[in-house]
Order: sequence, then structure tokens, then C-alpha cells
Amino acid sequence: MTSHTKGNSTITTKDGVQIFYKDWGTGQPIVFSHGWPLSSDDWDTQMLYFLSKGYRVIAHDRRGHGRSTQTWDGNDMDHYADDLAALTEALDLRHAIHVGHSTGGGEVARYLGRHGSKRVAKAVLIGAVPPVMLKSESNPQGLPIEVFDGIRAGVAGNRAEFYRDITLPFYGYNRPNAKVSEGIRQHWWLQGMAGGIKAHHDCVKAFSETDFTEDLKKIDVPTLVMHGDDDQIVPIADSALLAIKLLKKGTLKVYPGLPHGMCTTHPDVINPDLLSFFKD
Repeated sequence: MTSHTKGNSTITTKDGVQIFYKDWGTGQPIVFSHGWPLSSDDWDTQMLYFLSKGYRVIAHDRRGHGRSTQTWDGNDMDHYADDLAALTEALDLRHAIHVGHSTGGGEVARYLGRHGSKRVAKAVLIGAVPPVMLKSESNPQGLPIEVFDGIRAGVAGNRAEFYRDITLPFYGYNRPNAKVSEGIRQHWWLQGMAGGIKAHHDCVKAFSETDFTEDLKKIDVPTLVMHGDDDQIVPIADSALLAIKLLKKGTLKVYPGLPHGMCTTHPDVINPDLLSFFKD
């Protein structure tokens, strides 16, 4: 079920969840998948930029996030990927470019691994969580479970304070001589607080424990992996440097000194690099 008015709309998934999305412009579609615990608004700068370059830009609020249904269940990567597939089918997108940041990068990888690339031309993983974040015997480089338990405790305890504080490492604002934007911090907080606490709590498990190894191996379209080497949220050694080895058609671009939220802090660097990859 969907209405096709250009602008904002919703689709309803087969399990009854309303997924909010924006759909602007004409041309080759670019589909943006956001990070935890944000919403499609995190892509505003990219959407405006690529709209001006003649692309059709689409971004959705993940279930439980933003303006989509505040789900209490189904907050896992399979459902996220299936929701993305439902959106691309409802809009009948073809030759689309899928761009995922952080958790959204996992969503894109699982979407391609689970649904294939028949509607997809290219993919981009930015500061993305694949292959797997959690430390284990098979993934000794990963982050210990205590890190993610701490995030869960922050969400459950005082989400408002926790979301304000996490913006500092997210944007590298805790580094010496960082130029802090309070507006960017408040925008992150506003997006986070708009979502559902249960979905956000569940999503920590989804982004930290899901193993995307087999998904990455299945991706058969050109894939750009972009990562800041000062990413304090998704350390590059645990993610991009491993993911690139699993991709058939992967290209790795490392950004010295840039943080996890580099699309927001450095759009003047990231957007032209994205455009170059899209046109290649």
C-alpha cells in the first residue's frame, strides 16, 4: 500500500509497519539508508546536493525510527532489509544507487545479500558496520560486548542525556581544536529522540551482532567503501579494512582524520567523491 505523491509519503509493509520516506526529483534514483538512531533527515545535505545534480533522491526512516511506526518487534537486519526491498518495489526503482551510513550500511549489505541486485546499479558503504562489530573467537578484532551493553544502558537509563553526549565522539567534537557545531549536535539529538526507545534498544543488537560476511560476498555491483580513519563509533580496522576484502567489486577510500559523521561535518569532501563514483 503506497501513495505516489512526490515529496513525503509512506508505505505499509506486510507486517503492518508504516515506513515514512521522502522522494524528490527525477533521474537515476539514489536511495539513502541512515544510521542509528537517526532518520532520513540525516541525509538532508546529500539529498539537496544530488537533487541539484539531476538525480532522484529517496530516503526513508527505518522502522522504529523518525516518523515511521514505533515498532516493538521486528527490529533486526532481516526486517530492515525487507522494508527497504518493499520500498524499492513500491516505487519500482531500477538501476538505483544505494548509499548506507553506519547501521544503514549494514541494511544495504543485507538488502543486497537477501534480495539481490536486480534493481541496483551501485552501492556505497560509509562508516558502515559490516562485516561484524562484536568481538568473538572468530572476530578477535571486534569490540567487546561491554561496549554495546553500555550503549543499551545509556538508551534505557537517560536516553536524552546519552544522545546528547554521543554526538561528541560521533562528529569528532571531542578532539583537540575541533570546531563544534551546536546546531549539528542538536539536529542529531532531535532525530534520535523522535524514534522509539524499544526499537533503538533492539537495534543495538542488530548493528553490533549481525554478521554480514556472506552478504558482502554476494554483492556483485561496484561498491565504494568510505571510512574516516578517526571514526570513534565504527573503528575502521574492524569494519572497512575487513569488508573490502570480501567485496567482488569493492573500492576503498580512507579519509585521514575524519569522524564517523563525516557526511555532515565534511560534505564538501564527501559529496563530490560520491558524485565521481556515481558518474564513473
